[in-house]
Amino acid sequence: MAFALASFAFPASGQSQAADIHRTWRNYEGSPDAAQYSGLDQINRSNVRQLKIAWKYSTGDGNKYLFNPLVVDNVMYVLANQNSIVALDARTGNELWVHQTDAQTRLITNRGINYWESADRSDRRLLFSMNNYLQEIDARTGKSIARFGTNGVVDLRAELGRDPKSLTLVQSSTPGRVFENLIILGSATNEEYESGPGDIRAYDVLTGRLVWIFHTVPHPGEPGYDTWPKDAWKTVGGANAWSGMSLDEKRGVVYVPTASPKYNFYGANRTGANLFGDCLLAIDARTGKLIWHFQMVHHDIWDYDNGTSPKLLTVRHDGKMIDVVAQAGKEGFVWVFDRDTGKPLWPIEERAVPRSDMPGEETWPTQPFPLQPPPFARQSFTAKDLSPFMPAEERARFREEIESARNQGLFTPPSTQNTIEMPGNNGGANFGGAAVDPTQGFLYVVSKDLPAMLKLELDEAEDVSATSSPEQRGRAVFATNCRLCHGADLKGQPPAVPSLVDIGSRRTQQEIRAIVRQGDGPMPAFSRLSDAAVDSLLAYLANPERAPVGTPAVKTHDYATSGVTNARYKSGFGFMFTDSGLPAIAPPWTSLTAYDLNSGTIRWKIPLGEVPELAAQGFKNTGSHFPKVGPVVTAGGLIFAGTRDRKVRAIDAEAGKVLWEATLDAALEGMPAVYEVNGREYVVFCAAAQATTHTHDLPGHPAMRAPIAGAYVAFALPDGSAASHR
Repeated sequence: MAFALASFAFPASGQSQAADIHRTWRNYEGSPDAAQYSGLDQINRSNVRQLKIAWKYSTGDGNKYLFNPLVVDNVMYVLANQNSIVALDARTGNELWVHQTDAQTRLITNRGINYWESADRSDRRLLFSMNNYLQEIDARTGKSIARFGTNGVVDLRAELGRDPKSLTLVQSSTPGRVFENLIILGSATNEEYESGPGDIRAYDVLTGRLVWIFHTVPHPGEPGYDTWPKDAWKTVGGANAWSGMSLDEKRGVVYVPTASPKYNFYGANRTGANLFGDCLLAIDARTGKLIWHFQMVHHDIWDYDNGTSPKLLTVRHDGKMIDVVAQAGKEGFVWVFDRDTGKPLWPIEERAVPRSDMPGEETWPTQPFPLQPPPFARQSFTAKDLSPFMPAEERARFREEIESARNQGLFTPPSTQNTIEMPGNNGGANFGGAAVDPTQGFLYVVSKDLPAMLKLELDEAEDVSATSSPEQRGRAVFATNCRLCHGADLKGQPPAVPSLVDIGSRRTQQEIRAIVRQGDGPMPAFSRLSDAAVDSLLAYLANPERAPVGTPAVKTHDYATSGVTNARYKSGFGFMFTDSGLPAIAPPWTSLTAYDLNSGTIRWKIPLGEVPELAAQGFKNTGSHFPKVGPVVTAGGLIFAGTRDRKVRAIDAEAGKVLWEATLDAALEGMPAVYEVNGREYVVFCAAAQATTHTHDLPGHPAMRAPIAGAYVAFALPDGSAASHR
């Protein structure tokens, strides 16, 4: 569904600015256009095997980090040491200053940071969000800028048309985009029915004043309002931009990908196509006016977000050079559009898809399918696709589950019957997972194949008497908000949903409270719960035996039989892992696909990474487990990427062959940065993730939570060799 809303004067096509913006790393993902590309070529195919560690900087606290460093004026900015923002000498890794934040927060811009400077460079600022507040620090000193906003902060919960106190999750962990004197921000909402709005907003960098807002769930009189029930904007959330955005500075246009509306898997409360959920938006960066849009999924009930930043590049198409924007998403497709008009480069078909049998659910009758380029992810999963790396008994159990499940392809609607979802709500392409060579029209996508098994169950509420104990009241809170995922016995659905049995031995009450309030990974934040309700929940989790099932003081309220019209169905995310922690589908579990967007074809595709336990047995083409990694392409003909197997690699961008690899002390998530100091090129990785297949709790095998020996590790050619390779 494409729609152009405004006439807009664009400059002619061209690549003249590409060389300049791609020779530094002053922006998240390298440049405003989110290319994840460096124009530096000192390190190239001929010499990459000579790379050595130039310096290391320890993250210092044993925590996980996936931060993409920035480098400005030979100063590198990183996140480390109890969520502090740290300035380093980019040549040596020596610490210059530390700005302490909230060491206990679970809510901070942790994937990167934004940088702004005045025209005369007398004013230089770093912008980030923490605990739902936007703030700034002086990039030269690390000191907070108190004159920004109100006492140095801007409350991101304000001006959204909701009670700010009801919103516990608004900010995204992904940085925004700086354009002129504006900071343009997306958001992260929780996964629940009462999610916050996913509006896109621009603030004045100097004052913190809100300059414009784009409502992703339209208000009355706005385009798209008729694709929702009346006044849906007051209650429905999501449709947010969490994965990043891309800026065409020359055109003054920001390209914004949006996610699914909420709730993820059942949409009876939001009938209609639901614009502007699951869209690519072209927005005037100065005014917030919509120029054009395309919707990839109508009325999404699969959580098929547009999971990467859009990529800007120029291709030859039908004999002409065309500036395009390419978008990769969770469903496994690549979508390519004329950057000016939103016209697809290749045909997109609306195809009939299965209808839902759920009460009140009105699935959209068709969904768009691009005819080119080919998909990068597997989009079906049957018993024939089961992994060989599991015992016969477990394999038989999976086979039985799959063969009895509803399984009608990419858009099989969730139901009260087990329902296969592939490539899955956590599969396909995710944040940072795409990069381009804008000079050649090539796109590279990291993808994850992780099937899910969904099953909707009616959410039930429990009432308690005034004389109920704290544990009984907590059980009622648990039954209403947690039971469908974690089960009445608290054992969860490992490995997709962890067990809460004896959770107090693994998490402190403060940690549990923070997770309930702010969410954690796929678990949503529960903003509606009062402090008293959370206290009761903690009491129940600590002593569930004091409020067993069937306690007389607890009464179940069944929406289905009471005639209440706002019945709610929920499902866990249903990740299909084996008992070993690996996906149930046969490898490769992570792939890197190279596209030529001049022709809309795949150039090559390879597994990315390994599982060390399997590699030791000779199985080396599996791809890594549960990736959250982003590649970076260089003018030296290389693709740099790190993976969970603790390895960093340089891959030949032309042939897809690994040319160099090194093993670090910790696993890697996020993306590297490429920069130059005094004529010497560096590649720096954030290696601070768990190196394990046990990323999720399994029966008898809890997720690894050991301290991480994390570090930022910079590589370069040996001293004295750089000049000879220029």
